[in-house]
Amino acid sequence: MIRILICDDQDVVCEGLRAILSTVPDIEVVGIAEDGARAVELVEEYKPDLVLMDLNMPGMNGIRATRLIHEKYPDVRVLALTTYDADEWVFDAIRAGAAGYLLKDTPRAGLIQAIEGTAAGQTFVDPSVAGKLFTHIAGTTVVHDTTIADSLSPREKDVLRLLAEGRSNTDIAAQLFLSEGTVRNYVSGIFDKLGVTDRTQAAVIALRHGLAD
Repeated sequence: MIRILICDDQDVVCEGLRAILSTVPDIEVVGIAEDGARAVELVEEYKPDLVLMDLNMPGMNGIRATRLIHEKYPDVRVLALTTYDADEWVFDAIRAGAAGYLLKDTPRAGLIQAIEGTAAGQTFVDPSVAGKLFTHIAGTTVVHDTTIADSLSPREKDVLRLLAEGRSNTDIAAQLFLSEGTVRNYVSGIFDKLGVTDRTQAAVIALRHGLAD
C-alpha cells in the first residue's frame, strides 16, 4: 500500500486528486495539507510514503517544504505536481529534493504510473520540462564516449534517446512498436550497462555522451 499526502492550497484540486486516487487499490490518501508548513507537520504525523506537492502556495511554498521534508524525512518521496513549467520552478524543485516533476494536466493513467513508480524509487518528469531539466544538468559539454555507445545495441540507443526526452515506457512502446514488457527489459538492460539505477541518471549520461539530442 502506498500512503499519499496531498499538499495543495486549492480544495477542488485536493478533492479531485483524492477522488482519482481512491479508485486505485494500492494507494491510500492519508491526509491533505493546505500549505507547505502543514505538509511538514502531517509528514511527521502520518509518515506517508509519498507527498504530492504543489509549489506556488501562500505561506511556506512547496519548494521550501520539499527541502525540509527531504532533509528531515529522507525516506519520504516528494513528487511535485504543479501548473508551472518555468525553468526556475523545475530546477528549484529538483535541487530541493523532489523525486519527480509533473504538471497538473497529466492524464489519470500517467499520474498513477508516476506515483507508483516514484514510490518504488523511479524518477518521473513531465515530457514538457524534461528537455530543459536534462540540458541544464548536463551543461554544455558533450563528451562522445565510444565505449558507452558501443555497449548499447541500436534498439537500446533508440530506447535511451526517448527515455532522455522524458518519455514513459508506454510512450516508448507505442513509438517503437514494442510491448511495454519489452521496453522494461530494454530499460533494465540499459541501466545495467550504464551503471545507473534510475531514468534521470541514464538520461544525463545520454546527454553528456552525445547519445541523445
